Amino acid sequence: MDPLGLLSGDPGTFVEEVWGRRILVHEVEPGLLEGIFGIDQADHLITETALRTPQLRLAKNGSVLPESRFTRYATIAGKQLTGLVDARKLLDEFAGGATIVFQGLQRYWQPLRALVRGLEEQLGHPCQANAYLTPPGSQGFALHSDTHDVFVFQTFGAKEWEVHDEAGAHQVMMVPGTSMYLPTGTPHAARTQATASLHVTLGINRYLWRDLLKRVVDPLLERADEPLPAALFTDPDGLAAALRERLAGLADAVRDADADAVVRRHERAFATGRQPLLGGALLDVLDAPAVTADTVLRRRPGSTCLLRPDGDRLLVLLGDRQVSLPARIRPAIEAVLARDRLTPAELHDHLDQAGALVLARRLVREGLLEVVR
Repeated sequence: MDPLGLLSGDPGTFVEEVWGRRILVHEVEPGLLEGIFGIDQADHLITETALRTPQLRLAKNGSVLPESRFTRYATIAGKQLTGLVDARKLLDEFAGGATIVFQGLQRYWQPLRALVRGLEEQLGHPCQANAYLTPPGSQGFALHSDTHDVFVFQTFGAKEWEVHDEAGAHQVMMVPGTSMYLPTGTPHAARTQATASLHVTLGINRYLWRDLLKRVVDPLLERADEPLPAALFTDPDGLAAALRERLAGLADAVRDADADAVVRRHERAFATGRQPLLGGALLDVLDAPAVTADTVLRRRPGSTCLLRPDGDRLLVLLGDRQVSLPARIRPAIEAVLARDRLTPAELHDHLDQAGALVLARRLVREGLLEVVR
């Protein structure tokens, strides 16, 4: 899946324009985005699953409604479940004008999980997905701005947006097949007219230079956690001199910081902390011991893999975790990554038969590969 292409139809240009901080509206092929999270899928989550807060919240006329208006409790094995969404109460609130907000959809709706993972891989920044279901003639939130960049795409009905930039206010009618990009801090509000509306927002929680600088400075500041002297201001000149000495030491330490190591730590944190994509992995764990030299395997859709040297070991960064393997098998792993499908026998140029089976079974258990059934 090409998330930027799906949202804009021209990912190369779109990336450049996104970082240029422009508000953009694009038309994409109708139906493509609806299949990711449409009205039928929203109905399914509301009426046929056991969602709990904060997976859902309600907003009406600019205010968030109390959870007690649409939740109940239940018990399982004598233990209480709180915040359980009551579908009847929720639908009554919706009929009365409340917007239903699906929060963190990438955590419990597989198509959006895959879309968010692909977007994160392309942009290198953490992303999230929410959806907003608004009844006719209603407004969930007043004019506001977000602290992150946002892609918006409409999957059902229509919604009129008021969007502000340096030139003033603009009206944008969002209908299925429309996507829009809003930079951080863009004031906006939206309201339905004669029809209900369902739209999805993909939030980009962009890393800042501050995040990298903190990785350098925070450990240095932890070394300066001893208390200041007693009778603190009896000798302010002496205190200032001591501070200047410490600032000079801090400046030297910052100047000598290993920038390459800081970037590696940042990359490792990002490339091992993403939401896992493991659909079908239970069957793969069961099948892994039976993988033979002729078993057909393939890359798991949405899987990611970065290889980074670590002495005589090789770090394999798999999106949601890291695996440490012997560095000598790197050519075999690169051969795996170069193919969409393969059998362990195709690795015999790099490993003997036993080694190829061990690696293939390990990568199936780790979720990089899946068994073709």
